[in-house]
Amino acid sequence: MLRWIRQQLGFDPPHQSDTRTIYVANRFPQHGHYIPQRFADNRIISSKYTVWNFVPKNLFEQFRRIANFYFLIIFLVQLMIDTPTSPVTSGLPLFFVITVTAIKQGYEDWLRHKADNEVNGAPVFVVRSGSLVQTRSKNIRVGDIVRVAKDETFPADLVLLSSDRADGTCHITTASLDGETNLKTHFSVPETSVCQSVSQLEALQAVVECQQPEADLYRFVGRITVTQHEEEIVRPLGPENLLLRGARLKNTKEIFGVAVYTGMESKMALNYKCKSQKRSAVEKSMNTFLIIYLAILLFEAILSTILKYAWQAEDKWDEPFYNQKTEQEKNSSRILKFISDFLAFLVLYNFIIPISLYVTVEMQKFLGSFFIGWDLDLYHEESDQKAQVNTSDLNEELGQVEYVFTDKTGTLTENEMQFRECSINGVKYREMNGKLVPEGMTDDSPDGSSPHLMGEELLFLKAVSLCHTVQISYDQPDSLLGGDPFSHANGFSSNNMEYYASSPDEKALVEATKRIGVAFTGSSGDTMEIQTFGKSEKYKLLHVLEFDPDRRRMSVILQTPCGGKVLFTKGAESAILPFATIGEIEKTRLHVDEFALKGLRTLVVACRHFSPEEYIDVDKCLTSARTALQQREEKLQEAFAYIERDLQLLGATGVEDKLQDKVQETIEALRLAGIKVWVLTGDKHETAVSVSLSCGHFHRTMNILELLQQRSDNECAEQLRRLARRLKEDHVIQHGLVVDGASLSLALREHEKLFMEVCKNCSAVLCCRMAPLQKAKVVRLLKTSPEKPITLAIGDGANDVSMIQEAHVGIGIMGKEGRQAVRNSDYAIARFKFLAKLLLVHGHFYYIRVATLVQYFFYKNVCFITPQFLYQFFCLFSQQTLYDSVYLTLYNICFTSLPILVYSLFEQLVHPDILQSKPGLYRDISKNSLLSFRTFLYWTLLGFSHAFVFFFGSYILMGEDTTLMGNGQMFGNWTFGTLVFTVMVITVTLKLALETQFWTWMNHFVTWGSIAFYFIFSLFYGGIIWPFLHTQDMYFVFVQLLSSGSAWFAIIIIIITCLFPDVVKKVFYRHLCPTSTQKSQSLSAPQAQALSCVESLCCYQHGQSGCSRLACLLEQMMGQCKASVNNCHTSSRSNRSWSDTENLYSNDRSILTLSPIEASRC
Repeated sequence: MLRWIRQQLGFDPPHQSDTRTIYVANRFPQHGHYIPQRFADNRIISSKYTVWNFVPKNLFEQFRRIANFYFLIIFLVQLMIDTPTSPVTSGLPLFFVITVTAIKQGYEDWLRHKADNEVNGAPVFVVRSGSLVQTRSKNIRVGDIVRVAKDETFPADLVLLSSDRADGTCHITTASLDGETNLKTHFSVPETSVCQSVSQLEALQAVVECQQPEADLYRFVGRITVTQHEEEIVRPLGPENLLLRGARLKNTKEIFGVAVYTGMESKMALNYKCKSQKRSAVEKSMNTFLIIYLAILLFEAILSTILKYAWQAEDKWDEPFYNQKTEQEKNSSRILKFISDFLAFLVLYNFIIPISLYVTVEMQKFLGSFFIGWDLDLYHEESDQKAQVNTSDLNEELGQVEYVFTDKTGTLTENEMQFRECSINGVKYREMNGKLVPEGMTDDSPDGSSPHLMGEELLFLKAVSLCHTVQISYDQPDSLLGGDPFSHANGFSSNNMEYYASSPDEKALVEATKRIGVAFTGSSGDTMEIQTFGKSEKYKLLHVLEFDPDRRRMSVILQTPCGGKVLFTKGAESAILPFATIGEIEKTRLHVDEFALKGLRTLVVACRHFSPEEYIDVDKCLTSARTALQQREEKLQEAFAYIERDLQLLGATGVEDKLQDKVQETIEALRLAGIKVWVLTGDKHETAVSVSLSCGHFHRTMNILELLQQRSDNECAEQLRRLARRLKEDHVIQHGLVVDGASLSLALREHEKLFMEVCKNCSAVLCCRMAPLQKAKVVRLLKTSPEKPITLAIGDGANDVSMIQEAHVGIGIMGKEGRQAVRNSDYAIARFKFLAKLLLVHGHFYYIRVATLVQYFFYKNVCFITPQFLYQFFCLFSQQTLYDSVYLTLYNICFTSLPILVYSLFEQLVHPDILQSKPGLYRDISKNSLLSFRTFLYWTLLGFSHAFVFFFGSYILMGEDTTLMGNGQMFGNWTFGTLVFTVMVITVTLKLALETQFWTWMNHFVTWGSIAFYFIFSLFYGGIIWPFLHTQDMYFVFVQLLSSGSAWFAIIIIIITCLFPDVVKKVFYRHLCPTSTQKSQSLSAPQAQALSCVESLCCYQHGQSGCSRLACLLEQMMGQCKASVNNCHTSSRSNRSWSDTENLYSNDRSILTLSPIEASRC
């Protein structure tokens, strides 16, 4: 029980040993000295809270916010000392804010728990008590034997014991872990591979010893000790024996494995970054502004306290005849009295800190997030998936992104390879209707005609069909298990055969040759069979020369049906062409370059025929190298180099990795928006570069720089310096940078600054062969750089989770690689193309709405409290409140809350279609520009100026003569305060109305409804004697105020005085120096097309200045300008453009073609 509680609180003790001992099937030793090790259960946890820690942890996070903590202190002060206002005025809003925020965050975490429960509750089969038992994934324990069927994912990290294959191997894909879709072969040890039934596994006596869990996906060190006939057999275990959680079983009916790492100790979970509370740039700005306002508050409180004591220095004000001090007051400490007065003023002015700002922001984020899910443009019909929001705290951050880090496989691509072109003996071919057609010719032969392939073409197709490590799976479950493996060779159907390959390119090539007529139909032992246009041919596989990254090629040595020996090899052009001596080498080299320019993945194919004597020599050389006990790898490399020479060049292939729809357009839109795109992938260098070129990440004219295969710190530093020099010399040309994982590790170790300098001067960066945690390190490197840019990471697999969690904004793609990325992301979309609208439209809207909301809140609270401060100068700093306590409480909660909330949900400065077609508008809001200190200062000074007008405008009306009624009845201080409050409520509401560009019925309802509600509430509150109120200072005050014509006149004059300068400023700024956003607004409404020529301000002569446009507008208003048809026709469509000198981005003028104003309408 104690351990369970410690686990819930996150204090589970660490492992005591460096290794762990696992008894297979939990068959522990029978002697009494054995103490079993404790291991984590198999639950995956992506949530932040539990039932036990929700309240303390959530309260701690909320009170880290300055405003919340401040109001808690104010509330406690009000409870402890005698203050001018009730504790309810601070306590009630605080309680409301804390409760609403807790409910919102609790709901979001409940969704994460729900997703976790789906994974943890998935059904699995475990061997227990001699039978196969179905249980839930979370119930798997370390030591359990788990059965996994074909196409299922592994529920824990398993050591492979056996499979349905006689040799104990299985094939898996690790796409969700490292992004690679290729098929990988894993092995079991011979002693356990024979245990293919439950009864045999139950009788198995084995112990696994291995290292404690670590995050490295490619490292595993262990050994298994199997007891047979009382003899212990020890076998080593490595990564090839370990099946990782999240990987998927392929081309194998079933396997049995023993769980060694479970739950949060599995390698997949260890590659997750610890969840931390992400905070947006807007929230950080809010905290900065709150500190400034706190300083203003302290200044006002200290000044008021000092002035109070300065005033009371005179006896007549210190102790007037009508307010004699008690003995206790006379004897009290002056220091305590000063502190008490200071705290009282602090409480009196505390509403300058807007407590309701946080709850309004929370509600805006929570309600606003539903718009993403409701957006039909983000709905993917084929997969029936809509966008989802996992956390709404970062909505506005979508409008501030400067760097996008994206995975490649499954994010930019569809994981589908397609054969496009090939070059055979110097002639280019393409596939048409299942036939190879030379370039420039059409396939006009009737269907079913015999193929016209010469000897070179046939040899090329046979080489492609035989030089690979492809496996075949048939739909019939037992067709390959036992019996003749070539039973499908005669008259096989393409519908029941599926290829699985160690490389996606190999699969696409073998499928292409099958369509053309040379089909690989299977292999058994060392025999491979192909069908050449219906004729079966069997080849004996003699040797496989495996692919390695240094050679960058793979080869097979075969015995042909005629008995000859031949080597087929394929690989990168740089690995084949230098060793070719026969064939059209130069033509093929040109064709390979052409394929690469089209973004195709290229491979070059060659062969070598051996004489009987040559083959004997080759066989002896290979056997000697493979059986060497020392320096085996070096000897194998020498043997491969000896064999793979004097090649006959056959041709080259071009395969396209199918991109997702509109990837190129999306990346280009992001680039125009000022966002830099980095591609981080676990894939090979050639593959990654090819996809980067095809998707537009790298341009054809871009100069590609490389930081690859660096083996030492010095070598890496020297290469980085060379790249930096080159960037300075060729600063006019655009550069792209390619980095691999090994070089990146060296660069980040001691040369971070130099590496970052090179990266920032490159237009695009591609990082290949990246481990999951390396992706997160790159994101963190950018995040923590001096500029502190806002980063976004997007991916679809478990290998992207760390990167997604590290970035400011994490987006998961609902792809084919599981749901780990989606569960751990902030937002999830079905396709990469949706990222453009998510950022350029939703991000733009959210940021503008929240930025205005924050500024407006500070403005209306300055308007609210400054008259209270000014009032103290007229009441001898006696801490008398200007407003009634009910008005103090309801000002932010009821009277002014709904208009700004509705504004922050629906406001659109520019039409969404314009935002998508003009990505450059995204730059207008970048770098947190709308929350800069300049705009903050403007809103603050505006608030102070309006507050002065409220107070002194009312004072001029009532200061000298308070008889505003016709019968000479005098008004008091509550009437004065109510007049100020009335003017203030109307003015701040109308100020927001002036800021609103996009009016809906709801905006009208809450704007005019809030003003009406204030009047109705005040009439009822002051017009009735309420029995539950102790005092009712406001009785009949509001009714009397509204009975005065002078008061109505004052209200109207003060409101106009406040808002008229704003209107004038807006008009002049809009016409003298409009921003590109304001220019776009004229095209953002559908009515823009119907505007008259002069009203649209689009038909002025090309290059006219803003002053001339304003002059024409004024002339039109004065009736001196006639918008004649002739004026319009003289301005052609090409002239209806903004001046080149205006602030529009030169590379983005698409706005001019969106809403053309037809001359006939003018």
